[in-house]
Amino acid sequence: MSTTAVTQVGISSKVSSKNCAVACQNVSMNFNISKMTMSCCNTDLCNAKDAPDPSTNVPNGKKCFSCDGNSCSNIMSCSGTEDRCIKATGTFGSQSWVVKGCVSKSVCDATALVPNVDGISCCEGNLCNGAQSVSQSFLFLCCSLLSYFLLH
Repeated sequence: MSTTAVTQVGISSKVSSKNCAVACQNVSMNFNISKMTMSCCNTDLCNAKDAPDPSTNVPNGKKCFSCDGNSCSNIMSCSGTEDRCIKATGTFGSQSWVVKGCVSKSVCDATALVPNVDGISCCEGNLCNGAQSVSQSFLFLCCSLLSYFLLH
């Protein structure tokens, strides 16, 4: 597998990684300030090329809500294979959080296996992931989702 993640919090950061995986699915996630793609293949040394840069994906017409600070009413455009909206909630210590964004179907198919996340729901309609506001720890969820896809 090959993974490329781009995060933009003040400054832009791009990280690419390559590894072997027991089970792998092509994945695209977009939480507005953090985007990730993962490409899978099944022959020796087939992951020589980086996964596509998620910041260069072409918008596909799908729209979902995303969170920024304490507001989850931002509307974002999905791109590439991101055909679902996602909403994930949880608690870390005494802090509750929610993240929203765009994901590919393969992320939704694996949500029950993501550790440290209480509730993940995916939906298919435009703006179907609601606009409510909640205190959040965005990087915690991203790390949980990313570690699941990298380690499984």
